[in-house]
Amino acid sequence: MTGPRGKAWAMTERPSTSVRRDADHLAIGPSSLHWDGDVLVIDIAETSAPLPYPVRGQVRVYPEMIGTTGFHLDPLGKHRWHPVAPRARVEVDMTHPGVSWSGGGYFDSNFGAEPLEAGFDDWHWSRAHLKNDVAVLYEGRRVDGTPFDLALRMDRQGNWTDVAPPPTAALTRTGWLIDRLTRADPGYQPKVVKTWVDAPFYARSAIDTRLFGEDVRAVHESLSLGRFRSPIVQSMLTMRMPRAAR
Repeated sequence: MTGPRGKAWAMTERPSTSVRRDADHLAIGPSSLHWDGDVLVIDIAETSAPLPYPVRGQVRVYPEMIGTTGFHLDPLGKHRWHPVAPRARVEVDMTHPGVSWSGGGYFDSNFGAEPLEAGFDDWHWSRAHLKNDVAVLYEGRRVDGTPFDLALRMDRQGNWTDVAPPPTAALTRTGWLIDRLTRADPGYQPKVVKTWVDAPFYARSAIDTRLFGEDVRAVHESLSLGRFRSPIVQSMLTMRMPRAAR
């Protein structure tokens, strides 16, 4: 979680016995999320790592459009991506750290039958709110070396349209020397405005770009699963992603 006046990181792995769910409620350990009418309410009660301090607060996600379509990322259907709310209004109210803000947002999920690193070497993803719809660009390489890519636009009625992807454009490498790629209209060079997360195998950033004739600020991520599989990186994970007994 990042905000205008604070930063916190919490990603604790928990056993299946810590998961409780029904049709409109999901709890993992002390944190939970549920639908309350037309809003997704996320209650956060975690402890940061590696320095243990409380991360407490609530996030409310008001979808402006709902995506009912999921997408396979591999031929065997072992990995699926579902953009649940490609465009949303988000309100954040944290007590620890004491920050709050609101703005545009997005809600999606990845799920599958095997770990991500078993299926992919890398990927690059970005989302931009256009004037009347949303653009999502998703591409990468599977472990067998074959590429995959999606270029999509979604209207306010929740309808996805496949579009021709703009040309590839390179972004500056991360502090951990991860390559970052994106797409942009011909002749335009996107630039990184701010990197919120710069990890040995993952980066999440804001970029200024031009897509389908519109100047936009997009959210962008690059994931290096080849780097993630490294024994050195694996040994570092417990520092940032501790495991809890419950």
